[in-house]
Amino acid sequence: MSEGNLDFSEPLLELVHRADSVKRSFQQRGLHLDSELKELFQNIQEVEENFQRSLTPWQRVRLARHPLRPHPQFFCRMIFTDFMELHGDRRYGDDWAVGGGFALLGNRPVMVIFTRKGHNLEQYLLNHFGCPEPEGYRKALRLMKLAEKARCPIITLVDTPGAYPGISGGERHIGEAIAVNLREMFRLTVPVVCVITGEGGSGGALGLAVGNKVLMLANAYYSVITPEGCAAILWRDETRTADAAKALKLTADDLLKFKIIDEVIPEPLGGAHCKPGEAANILKAALIRILKPLWKKSPSRLKDDRYERFRKIGVFKG
Repeated sequence: MSEGNLDFSEPLLELVHRADSVKRSFQQRGLHLDSELKELFQNIQEVEENFQRSLTPWQRVRLARHPLRPHPQFFCRMIFTDFMELHGDRRYGDDWAVGGGFALLGNRPVMVIFTRKGHNLEQYLLNHFGCPEPEGYRKALRLMKLAEKARCPIITLVDTPGAYPGISGGERHIGEAIAVNLREMFRLTVPVVCVITGEGGSGGALGLAVGNKVLMLANAYYSVITPEGCAAILWRDETRTADAAKALKLTADDLLKFKIIDEVIPEPLGGAHCKPGEAANILKAALIRILKPLWKKSPSRLKDDRYERFRKIGVFKG
């Protein structure tokens, strides 16, 4: 198995790679595909679509955690220009697990805020494997307030297992930091678009994801608990993570049905890690399209719409 693929996706990716090689060879020689070859490529396309639909929730969790999956920092670099990072929460320190600053999306100024995991052990340890500390959430809120003063839309890119569960987080009141973010994000008077790009871990993700629109990449997940944690609590059996992933309804398709998210952003075949540049282009086009109508809304309308959006989530029985 190659480093960039998972065992369940390897055979299909190899087939598609060979088919693409044959197609390029024909095109380079100026030859036309005969009807049988055209039918073969159409069949392969159908297999690709069926593969994407047939992925189990646990397989999607594995794709969301893939070591080569592009992190939010990569999407920030590929999608935005003239990014100027801002640091610190002005109260305690600077949490490297959360980054953010002003940037341009096309020719429009925006505030982009993202979680940061890292690419090697040193970076993972520095960023607590992508788990923000209290000052990370407070820095994010400071940048959101700054964007509101500048009348800039806010875009958050979230990929976190959850908030940092260490002693330092408790000492500096991480629960309060997340709660304040939730309250204040509802009060923002500029457009807010949130994207779950990989892992969406419970309140740690929600503290950066109260938006007018909430999007998810196709192989991301968003859940109150990890499948491993759920299996340990419900069945005390670590081998039942796949059952837990299915029961949690944590995939993008599930959450779209429940209207917890607004749109699923497709990924290249095999996952975003197979073609990161293509994944970034797809996400960029979606952000530009989704922001266009939000620009035209009044500050009060944006705030009211965001509140109503979250009030509609769930089923209430009298």
